Amino acid sequence: MSSVNDQLSNMELFRGLSKADLKKVRQLMTPTTIKAGKEFITEGDPGRQAFLVLSGRATVRRGSKILTTVGAGDFLGEMSVLTGDHRTASVTAETDLEVEVLNRREFSSLLDEQPRIAKKLLMGVINRLRELEPGLVG
Repeated sequence: MSSVNDQLSNMELFRGLSKADLKKVRQLMTPTTIKAGKEFITEGDPGRQAFLVLSGRATVRRGSKILTTVGAGDFLGEMSVLTGDHRTASVTAETDLEVEVLNRREFSSLLDEQPRIAKKLLMGVINRLRELEPGLVG
């Protein structure tokens, strides 16, 4: 399996960051196991954490509609962590998940201290929005 740093560097959100910047982000992450069947992101809740999936599988739903299934290498909840908005979907672990958790408060402090990282991440967020909602961001 590739390292967490490799997975971060391959994500659109973090793609523009240097190895040193990725290391700073990585230092803020906490490894956690989420048991199968647990809903760990709930639509409408405030976004306090983002999750990098290292292994396992989860289902993303909006209301009763299944939007997608995610797995190793996927990053969940980043938009809420960056914007402070409420969750736009719920996510349930289909299998046990190994994840890295990124706390909003610590991440926000990093962005305040490192404007270079904030600028690169802003470009990543814009690209992510374009993927999710074509035509929304001009």
